[in-house]
This record gives sequence, structure tokens and C-alpha cells, in this order.
Amino acid sequence: MLRKVIIFLFILISFILQCSVFGSLAFAGIIPNLMVILTSSFGFMRGEKEGLVIGFFCGLLTDIFFGNFLGFYALVLMYIGYLNGKFSRIFYPEDLKLPIALIVVSDLSYGVICYVLLFLLRRRFEFIYYFSHIILPEMLYTIVVTIFLYPLILKVNEKLEAREKRRAQKFV
Repeated sequence: MLRKVIIFLFILISFILQCSVFGSLAFAGIIPNLMVILTSSFGFMRGEKEGLVIGFFCGLLTDIFFGNFLGFYALVLMYIGYLNGKFSRIFYPEDLKLPIALIVVSDLSYGVICYVLLFLLRRRFEFIYYFSHIILPEMLYTIVVTIFLYPLILKVNEKLEAREKRRAQKFV
């Protein structure tokens, strides 16, 4: 129960930070995608199911406030969380290369999927412009924020896992 409450608070705080604080710290209108960081992180730390569920709620929150279609961002982030969950078998907490690489690929995928489904299908063929002015700067900004945010997410997850192990041992 505590895990669900903490994850809900993480989602809510990340969304508020993305909309308010990082909205004020935008570089050329670009803000980091904290929802992708959160979804990817919990996906490869906790597995496919948790990545999928967290991606759904992060995406649904984004859909409610910013989306044109209800469920679009929820579906995209669900897939990102699920696919990151596939890497939970090779995840090691002390290794920082895999999480950063997965978050970079997730943010890149998120940007390309959004371009294809929201712009390309409406005959807006400026992919080079969109990539160089939206996707790439957002990806770089997200990497910088990941370096600071990921260790916090990792510490909280480790404390929750330790707590869950202690509680499980009480019943054995």
C-alpha cells in the first residue's frame, strides 16, 4: 500500500514539476520529459507490469491536461514502460549506463512516435526541423535532469524494497 501511495506522489510531483518549475526553466520552449523518466525508471527497476501501469497513469495525466485525444499519451507511455520493463532482468542498481541509455532511447522513441502520429499523418513533413528543434533538445535536457532525478528514484525504490523484504520475513 505504501508503494502505491509513494508512486502516486512521484507521478503527481513529477507532473507538477514538469508543468510549473521546468516550464519556467524552459530553454527555447523545451522542457524535460519527467513522465518518460519516471515511467522508464520504474519500468526497468520493477518490471513490465509496473512500468505499464505507471506509464498509463503518467500518460493519462498528460492526456487530461494537454492531450487532444484521451488515451494517446497513456498508450505511448504504457508501451515505453512495458518495453523498459523487459530490461529489469539485466538491471543493476549500481550501473548508471543502462538507465540513462534506456531513458534516452525512450525519450527519442516518444518524440518520434508523437511526430509520426500527430504531425506526419497530417502531412507535416518537416522531420529534420522537428528532430533538431524539438526531439533532440528535449532529449538532451531530459538526460541532464535524469542525472539528478534518477538517483532519487533509485534510493526510494531501494528503501521500499528493503521495507517489503522486512515485512515479508515477519510472516515467514
